[in-house]
Amino acid sequence: MKPRMNFYQAAPDTIKALVALENQIKGSGLEKSLIELVKTRASQINGCAYCINMHTEDARKQGETEQRLYLLNAWRESPLYTDRERAALAWTEALTLIAETHAPDDVYADVRAHFNEAETVNLTMLIGAINAWNRLAIAFRAVHPVKVKAAVA
Repeated sequence: MKPRMNFYQAAPDTIKALVALENQIKGSGLEKSLIELVKTRASQINGCAYCINMHTEDARKQGETEQRLYLLNAWRESPLYTDRERAALAWTEALTLIAETHAPDDVYADVRAHFNEAETVNLTMLIGAINAWNRLAIAFRAVHPVKVKAAVA
């Protein structure tokens, strides 16, 4: 796959605004581990290899386990995630697939049971931001770093 353009260079002020939003969210009090799980899950849904690669690496650096990362796309069937994480992941899926889900009331109620109003807004903005990054990376064909050649079958 060949990148279409370097969107950082093409519109640096716009990208700086998205980075500023990311920095605001990082400083909002949401757990770093939760932030990376949300970013990874949205990226899985959107099929963004660049972002999956980045956020699983970031999660590992912050102490996330391989098992929780491997099972993230099946979080409903795994006991490894807290109720708060489950609420955030369900909200992530609902908002990432908003055209299909329309942010269901039951999912919102679960989020509100685990997040106060400010946290709910910050979580929602986090989900919006990662979806924006996914769209940039996918639209402009960002290529993740390749460290090892794939095994030949």
